This record gives sequence, C-alpha cells and structure tokens, in this order.
Amino acid sequence: MKEMDSQSKLSLKLQAYQYLKTKILNCEYRPNEFLNEQKLCAEMGNISRTPMRDALGRLEQEGLITILPKKGLMVSGITEEDVHSMFEMRLLVEPYALRTYGNLIPREQLEAYTELMHHPERIDDFCKSDDDFHELLMSSLPNKYLRSGYDRITGLNTRFRIMTGKVSMINQDQTCEEHLEILNAALSDNWNTAADALQHHLELARDKAEGVIKVIRLW
Repeated sequence: MKEMDSQSKLSLKLQAYQYLKTKILNCEYRPNEFLNEQKLCAEMGNISRTPMRDALGRLEQEGLITILPKKGLMVSGITEEDVHSMFEMRLLVEPYALRTYGNLIPREQLEAYTELMHHPERIDDFCKSDDDFHELLMSSLPNKYLRSGYDRITGLNTRFRIMTGKVSMINQDQTCEEHLEILNAALSDNWNTAADALQHHLELARDKAEGVIKVIRLW
C-alpha cells in the first residue's frame, strides 16, 4: 500500500510538472505573468499542494518560473540578455557536438533531412522541423553535463519564437540553404566544414533574434 501511495504521489508530481511546463513553453502562461498556486491546483482537478509545489520547485530550478517572497509565482520573462546567453550557449555547444560526434549520427537521417530541405513545401510546421534538425545534430553528444545545459535553453528558444511570431523569425528559403550547406558537408564526412557552416547559421539567427527583441520589447 505504501509503495502504491508513493507511486501515485510521484505520478501527480510528474503530471503537474509536465502540465505547467507545457503551458509555459506554449506561452499559455505568458512571460512575467503571475500565477496562483491554489488556482493551478484547481486547474488540475484540485490536486493537493504537495505535488504542485514539487513541480513548481523543479520549474524554478529550470529557470521557467520565479518564486517571489510575499508576491507569489511569476513566469520568467525573456530579456535581451536571455537571448544573448541562449545563443552563446548554442554557439559553444552545437558546433562542438557536430565537429566531435557528428560521425555518430545515422547517415540515413542526414539524407532524409537533405531530401526534405530540397522540398520545404512538404513541411507542415517549419519551426518544429528546424528544432528537430538541430536536435538531430545534437543527438550524438554523450556529455550529460553539456546536454543538460543545452536542454535548459531549448525551452527559452521555443517561448521566444512564439512570443515574437514564428513567421518573423525564420526565412524558410534561407534556412533551407543554410541547412543544406551543413548537411552536404556532413554527408561528405567533412565535419569541420559542417561545424563551421552550423556556426555561421547560428550567428545569423542570433543577429536576427537580437534585432527582433530590441524592436518588439514585449518583456
């Protein structure tokens, strides 16, 4: 009985964590929005505060919410410094991962993306396809510490795209050309060239993102 109760509590903690994280990443809870713990419990079918507080503590560690003494809970905002730091992390980790471990990426997956980049009209959600492509390039990275740090900023990237408007952030034709440059080098087993192309691709994305946030200033 105790084991079943423990599993039930763990399940509720995980459900609360996944529910809140999804809402935050999809910007249903917007940056700088205040949240009420009691209302959050009610949203999830009046669960107790114990699993909710566990989930909130985990989200605070991931930088998605801020717990303010005597004020409550606030969804973390997105600042120019956040965007700069996000791309700094990506520029440090992604080219390194591709240069060092790219040869472990299954060739058939690289070929599939090459075919797709030649036919972008087949892509339903280009932003998701772009995220999936970068995840593929990172998929062979074995260093759990680098991976953990990288995973933390992927949520920020998702929120930033939604808040600024997906269309404004990605030029499909240009992105396909840049992806193909990376892929062609990778398929030729020229991982240094592939990593350099990836770095250039990220630098262009960084410059555009930093320009967008300065103009819009939503946060």
